[in-house]
Amino acid sequence: MAKLLRQSLVMLLLLTIVTGVVYPLLVTGVAQGLFPAQANGSLVMEHDKAVGSRLIGQSFTDPRYFWGRPSATSPMPYNGAASGGSNQGPTNPALTAAVKQRIEALRAADPGNTAPVPVDLVTASGSGLDPHISPAAAQYQVARVARVRGLPQATVKALVATHTSGRQLGVLGEPRVNVLELNLALDALQKR
Repeated sequence: MAKLLRQSLVMLLLLTIVTGVVYPLLVTGVAQGLFPAQANGSLVMEHDKAVGSRLIGQSFTDPRYFWGRPSATSPMPYNGAASGGSNQGPTNPALTAAVKQRIEALRAADPGNTAPVPVDLVTASGSGLDPHISPAAAQYQVARVARVRGLPQATVKALVATHTSGRQLGVLGEPRVNVLELNLALDALQKR
């Protein structure tokens, strides 16, 4: 019995060291060596200060900025510690009310825009943290952003085109626009 207990404790200690220390250090070292930006959160730096991540959306409500996809996280929007969808189905009255409220906010910010509102501007993603919008959602907001910033629409459209990423490997996913990077580019353009 003592021999069995000793073997079990040795095995527990060995597996704890291998899976709890060696493996995590190895994976961390490989990630830092091969993919340092991704391993450190894909941070967006401005003047040696982290202003966000390429992977987590941020709340933009000022009309001079492009607005991202709504967040379903709580207690605050884009809370990385509370990733998850709202789990509200299409027949849920709360979802219907939230979508109507978001449409009203978009219409109030740009009363002259009568185009249909792209769905990704009024519905949250599965994670509630999506940093991207569709090119259609960006185009929907071009006139408002250009007007509020006093820029030509052609300039803002060109900036959207520059910040539009295509499908991964040419076939995976959909074209998308990273809202944080686009808004930072707008700010940089006007600082010149």
